[in-house]
Amino acid sequence: MRFWPAVREALAGSHRNYTEGGISRAITLLAIPMVLEMVMESLFGISDMFWVSHLGKDAVATVALTESMLTLVFVVAMGLSLSTTAFVARRIGENDPEGAAVSAVQAIAIGSAVSVLWGALGLVFAPDLLRLMGATPAIVQTGQRYTAVLLGGTVTILLLFLTNAVFRGAGDAAIAMRVLWLANIINIVLDPCFIFGLGPFPRLGVAGAAVATTIGRGCGVVYQLSVLLRGRGRVVIRAPQIRIQGQVMWRLMRVSFNGMLQFLLSMGSWVALVRMIALFGATALAGYAIAIRVVVFVILPSWGMSNAAATLVGQNLGAGKPERAERSVWLAGLYNMVFLGAVAIVFLIFAPLVVRLFTNDPAVLPVAVACLRIVSAGNVCYAYGMVMVQAFNGAGDTFTPMIINLFCYWLFQIPLAWTLSHSGMGANGVFLAIPIAETGIAVVSILVFRRGRWKRVRI
Repeated sequence: MRFWPAVREALAGSHRNYTEGGISRAITLLAIPMVLEMVMESLFGISDMFWVSHLGKDAVATVALTESMLTLVFVVAMGLSLSTTAFVARRIGENDPEGAAVSAVQAIAIGSAVSVLWGALGLVFAPDLLRLMGATPAIVQTGQRYTAVLLGGTVTILLLFLTNAVFRGAGDAAIAMRVLWLANIINIVLDPCFIFGLGPFPRLGVAGAAVATTIGRGCGVVYQLSVLLRGRGRVVIRAPQIRIQGQVMWRLMRVSFNGMLQFLLSMGSWVALVRMIALFGATALAGYAIAIRVVVFVILPSWGMSNAAATLVGQNLGAGKPERAERSVWLAGLYNMVFLGAVAIVFLIFAPLVVRLFTNDPAVLPVAVACLRIVSAGNVCYAYGMVMVQAFNGAGDTFTPMIINLFCYWLFQIPLAWTLSHSGMGANGVFLAIPIAETGIAVVSILVFRRGRWKRVRI
């Protein structure tokens, strides 16, 4: 496979049938735009925080508190996205584009209903929600409009997630990428305009960041819907399909529920780890925050690879080719292992140089270096683990990853972190529990994957 022609084809939007031909090329064509999509998603928060930080600590605190409130929204969005991708991929693999469109309509309907309720609560009770999160009167005064606008625009968050999940499941990863590029460019341009009142724009302060983000996401959603309705992708929604189909919706919600629990267990365990690290002081917490931000950003390509594996699993199971689906997962895991293994070597050797890009604090530096090295030591296993988990999700088996997360995070990682950190290792004990638990997830996932139950899941 020639790499650069594949890159050009991936960015332009490939029309290949991913249930036939070379698996390596299929992974490349799907993974490249998926990686760029995830990079764009991460820029929403970075852009807002960059400009809001010029407004003072109360404005920054408003953003942090509101993002905490949005955690549940993202849990719902990601859970629904998993099932949506699985359903659409399965129907596309079965050569049933109409069934894929029906699944897309049901997902969009569920997301719209949830977001209307959430948005109404956010618009009406924004000040009360901030107080509930522990905001001071000054923060409530500064940030209530920001919170109201961002929570009121929940529909743009959910639909952006869900419709891109439709495109990913269909194999139109390049369209999903373009949606996030469009939304982010608009957000980045409008952020300073609305925050500081540049030119004809009103000066809205911190609320301007929420307005810019919501407009950016809203434009992305409009573009998504235009693609679906005008037939410019593999999934086309036509008038007769725009109706509620109870049976499909119920199956979608059932699979989504396990997906939501899966993410809730994962996110909750990270919150618990942060709480443990906080016991060892601000220095330990700062070092952890820096190291994890570096790790999360660098492994974005791995999530693209994992999402590609999920799409290939769904489509190949739909096409009646379970063995090809399995080969796709092993190959994606191998590529992911090579990539994250190389990243681990770089971090193990050059961790001090990497950390100094973010801090020169003599107290924080050694903690961040230790955390980066310890966490990176588990990269090879983590590479396979994340691909396996997404493979289950792509098959529509969201129950298995949920159970794995419950046992490996809550019944293993959390007790292990507490034991190690209170047996003389301090914060390093918490850091060490992360690669150990991720290795456990990889081993358990591989063993369960090899049993092949996921091949027989019907959705």
